[in-house]
Amino acid sequence: MSLLSNLEIEEIIGELNGWDHSDGSIKKTFIFDTYMDSINFINKLAEKAEEENHHPDMIVGWCKVGITFTSHDQGGVTAACVNMAKQADLIT
Repeated sequence: MSLLSNLEIEEIIGELNGWDHSDGSIKKTFIFDTYMDSINFINKLAEKAEEENHHPDMIVGWCKVGITFTSHDQGGVTAACVNMAKQADLIT
């Protein structure tokens, strides 16, 4: 899968809710009512990432989770990153 151009990424980001593009990745912080809600989100996203074979970097905080998608193989953002960002939004 090939890298998306910065223009393509910016157009797609404009259609997504709360995602940012920087440093060759797309990122979003998800906020939850409880810590366990955030853990449940991570578990569901991890299952989807396994199905798609495209795994995010995740940072867990108190009632929040930072998600970053990039293609380590390609060195930037691909359509798989965007697909997984959309999947993450559907889980919440």
